[in-house]
Amino acid sequence: MLTPTLARMTSAPGPVPSLSSGALRRETLLHDSSRSRWGGTGPRPVRAHILRPAGEGPHPVVLLSHGTGGAFDDLQWLADALVSAGFLVAGVDHHGNSTADEYLVEGFAFVWERPRDLDVLLTHLRDTEQIDPRSIGAAGFSLGGYTVAAALGARVSPTTAAGVLLGLVPTPPLPEFPDLIPELRARYPHDELLAQIVSGTGSQRIPEVRAGLLLAPAICDLLDPTSLAEIAAPVSILWGDADDNAVPSRNAHVYRDRIPGATGESVGADVGHYVFTADAADPTDVRARTASAAVAFFSAALSPGGAAH
Repeated sequence: MLTPTLARMTSAPGPVPSLSSGALRRETLLHDSSRSRWGGTGPRPVRAHILRPAGEGPHPVVLLSHGTGGAFDDLQWLADALVSAGFLVAGVDHHGNSTADEYLVEGFAFVWERPRDLDVLLTHLRDTEQIDPRSIGAAGFSLGGYTVAAALGARVSPTTAAGVLLGLVPTPPLPEFPDLIPELRARYPHDELLAQIVSGTGSQRIPEVRAGLLLAPAICDLLDPTSLAEIAAPVSILWGDADDNAVPSRNAHVYRDRIPGATGESVGADVGHYVFTADAADPTDVRARTASAAVAFFSAALSPGGAAH
């Protein structure tokens, strides 16, 4: 596991009640001195959201990773359900890739930085919270689904990443950052960008993370297929069949089929990509059903004697 040096600064006045009865929520701005801030000076900021369940610890943990350009609050519905079930839930607003932070080209292009954010968060939890180190899982939506897979051992293919980020392979514009590749090429000379790709596409696995829930996971085309086959943790995958953003046949189905023992199912034939975000219309109660499934999955996988132990 990576062990970044952290400098902590509380960015909220203190714990505030969450929507879950008896639970407390706090927000903290962490600084990872092993990485620099994009678009400025100083260490990498990692804004953390921590929801502590009622009762004494040690608590099982679920880390959350939002989708590209989103924020932790997009998954508040999932956090509340897990906290109510006794999990300590913690997530981040990924620097440069969040509406709660700022949009920066590196935050969208260098996706391998996201699991490092979760590692920073987990180090902070070990230092400040009563957690069960043998009962840690992670859940993520869209690019956050990739983030969870990376924490379990999935690796970006350097060859594929180079083809995309160097502009050698045509790709459709990213809705949240349509000029991503031109801006990236303008900011980074060829050799410097290639060095970033080579240094970033190794393993970002976090050994303490023992189970993963992937919601409409994305960018499977960028991954080394052999790395998916090497994942040994329990994995559950959910998607909507009408997802035209992270098309299931190229993403969720591939994760399911290549990760040994992974389970997966559609949440509906007419369900699109963004139903897993808090503000999206949800006429068929996908989020409520997904929350119940998440509680059941992590309860079984992370319990003593469960598949993750």
